[in-house]
Amino acid sequence: MFGMIPFERHENNLFDAFDNFERNFFGSTSSAVTFRTDIRDEGDRFVLEAELPGFRKEDIQLHLKDGILTVSAQRTASSEEKDQQGNYIRRERRFGSFARSFDVAGIDEESISAAYQDGILELTLPKAKPAAPAVRQIQIQ
Repeated sequence: MFGMIPFERHENNLFDAFDNFERNFFGSTSSAVTFRTDIRDEGDRFVLEAELPGFRKEDIQLHLKDGILTVSAQRTASSEEKDQQGNYIRRERRFGSFARSFDVAGIDEESISAAYQDGILELTLPKAKPAAPAVRQIQIQ
């Protein structure tokens, strides 16, 4: 596990110069489309805390594939007001989804655990035990 650094996309080529200029001029929207995380090294494990306020536990998915842990959450909400004839006066729908991926190389993937309480998702990521080199006796003939 290389410091539990989240993946970020950096585009530094000529073809993306205008997009980068616009993004830098108007400000990055990454805080609007991701969620904040804190990662602590507790010796034998990492603890990742992700802020996901307003989500239910059922709205959050954790996927682990090829050494990449993806935390995603999706929320939908709708409200409506109708008049006495049943016609809409107002109808609103809100959808939001968030996702972040983390490299979990060096983590014991089978022992990862998660808990969600008061808008905080806490993942416990135990460090993998270093593999002892195999010792083999070689017979002389």
